[in-house]
Amino acid sequence: MSEMTTEMTARVEELRREIEQHNHLYYVLDKPSLTDAQYDRLMQELVQLEAAHPEIVTPDSPTQRVGGQVQQGFQAVAHRLPMLSLGNAFGEGDLREFDRRVRTNLPGEAVEYVVELKIDGLAVSLWYENGLLVRGATRGDGEYGEDITGNLRTVKAIPLRLKEAVPFVEVRGEAYMPKDSFARLNEAREEAGEQLFANPRNAAAGSLRQLDPRVTASRNLSIYMYAIGHLEGFDPGSHAAGLAWLKRLGCRVNQQYKVCQDIGQVIEYCEKWQDQRFDLPYAIDGLVIKVNSLDQQRRLGATLKSPRWAIAYKFPAEQAVSTIKDIILRVGRTGVLTPTAILEPVQLAGTTVSKATLHNEDIILHKDIRIGDKALVQKAGDIIPEVVQVFPEQRTGAEKVFTMPGTCPECDAPVVRIPGEAAHRCTNQNCPAISREGVIHFVSRGAMDILGLGESIVTQLIKAGLVKDPADLYSLRYEDLIKLERMGARSSQNLLDAIEASKNNSLARLLFGLGIRHVGERATKILAQQFGSLQAIMAATVEELTGIPEIGPKIAESVVDYFSRPENQRLVERLAGAGLNMREEKVQPDPATQPLAGKTFVVTGTLEQFSRQEAQAAIEKLGGKVSGSVSKKTDYVVVGESPGSKYEKARQLGVAVLQEEDFIALLKNH
Repeated sequence: MSEMTTEMTARVEELRREIEQHNHLYYVLDKPSLTDAQYDRLMQELVQLEAAHPEIVTPDSPTQRVGGQVQQGFQAVAHRLPMLSLGNAFGEGDLREFDRRVRTNLPGEAVEYVVELKIDGLAVSLWYENGLLVRGATRGDGEYGEDITGNLRTVKAIPLRLKEAVPFVEVRGEAYMPKDSFARLNEAREEAGEQLFANPRNAAAGSLRQLDPRVTASRNLSIYMYAIGHLEGFDPGSHAAGLAWLKRLGCRVNQQYKVCQDIGQVIEYCEKWQDQRFDLPYAIDGLVIKVNSLDQQRRLGATLKSPRWAIAYKFPAEQAVSTIKDIILRVGRTGVLTPTAILEPVQLAGTTVSKATLHNEDIILHKDIRIGDKALVQKAGDIIPEVVQVFPEQRTGAEKVFTMPGTCPECDAPVVRIPGEAAHRCTNQNCPAISREGVIHFVSRGAMDILGLGESIVTQLIKAGLVKDPADLYSLRYEDLIKLERMGARSSQNLLDAIEASKNNSLARLLFGLGIRHVGERATKILAQQFGSLQAIMAATVEELTGIPEIGPKIAESVVDYFSRPENQRLVERLAGAGLNMREEKVQPDPATQPLAGKTFVVTGTLEQFSRQEAQAAIEKLGGKVSGSVSKKTDYVVVGESPGSKYEKARQLGVAVLQEEDFIALLKNH
């Protein structure tokens, strides 16, 4: 290597260290050490040197935060450990009940809690290998997220390289948009005539899901790291120690957390931030309480959805007084008529609220809600607007009593209320509102994900008589679309291309798009993988469906009922005729890596070396399935201390029972 090259390389390394140190001081510690002009000069010098010598560019260089290539979409990525959601506490009583459950499961042990601010943003997972950022993903459904590495690299508070070359660590954090950045973004969008973001959380989520990382980079996002998801070769011992360790690695950790010795201190800290939260430069919607000891966390374990060692305390909803100007009805895709209050606009939790759902007639009658009433309005969980109560004493006599109509407001068909249900339903399965909502669901992101087919376009298509059901979408022509409002030549062709591309979507997406009652995204994935084709699912009996772990009687009966109807059979035939994918390739387990494939386990009682979640992960890693109930189809029941009725049922049915040491041996032998 020449002397000039050696000097140049040394200068590049010096510039990178200096720029990253400034980024750390500015974006992580909020202690800038350079002026913007000084920073820009350093960055410009580095850009020029790397442009002249591209062979020296490294992935962790500050110049590589923003790539120039627009992505075609986001790939799904599996989380090493599920990113579980938290249970909610809405008051002191809920917190004390959480503490009681923890102490019941840890009898006689001292318990510390860590209380942290619950940042109102988007949860993300960051993977570091040998200290280098290699992947970033959204939480998604908790098991699978979207790979948004390119976008997360643009967030300057995220280190591209940790201060220590840790072999592997997954760090979890909350990406967010500061309040002032949110205000500036909406001001710019308003001037440009673009739709405003509802709140900073939506703005952050929308920014991180941009296909062009340069758009994300322009949004001034930040992040706080709040947990270690997975770590190899090191155990910090406690959550608080883990936060300190993350800070030492160069991660941005919110310092407004407190280690509490009892639940009384936890409650006191929650009450403090309830009053002070509006003074923060970012939005929070509560606090998170976690058992501090990682060993106690492991022993407490988790349910299918939430850890038993943590809970989210949600602030009491903000409230305001408004006037109910009108009550309108919306007909959903199942025919349910939902009354909605039209309000005099009020500010709640940082957003303008002009509507609030009233759910059903019973609630309107119970609260004696009338058109023209003064009403106390709040956002439940700071998200969903609702009418808490009205003020009859302020009535003038001009108020109007609301009654549910006898006919559908969309099609004039009779409306019925099925005994035992609170909902009123339109009886016309061909109601244009039912068709509209069904098509909107079919094209939505969780279903067929047809880009460009929003609610307004679907409404226009239905009003024009071009679309009555999802199958009609695949008969649309360019000359049909170009006539619609705000549909130019390019947008019309793009929409046709998106509709055509959707034909190749998975069977699970198609099945979810059909909108079968009680059948969510996870159930559609299970059904698609189990049966392999839509024809096989349509022919399945209730008994066959309930024989699948996680498919209960309600789902099974709903699936059979849906496909027994001639109109739904015709819809499937037309979708198949249009060329939509009707099959799902079954994933054949590799015996070398999944020796427990086809085996069903039930775990009961308290295990010493595994939490329930860890035992399930170990089984699934080797291809096995975990069920919540014991049946003749169960292969093994793993029992710990105090196993209960599942153990007794296993003995009655002759199912193989594994003590914990037998279970460990089984795992090791495979």
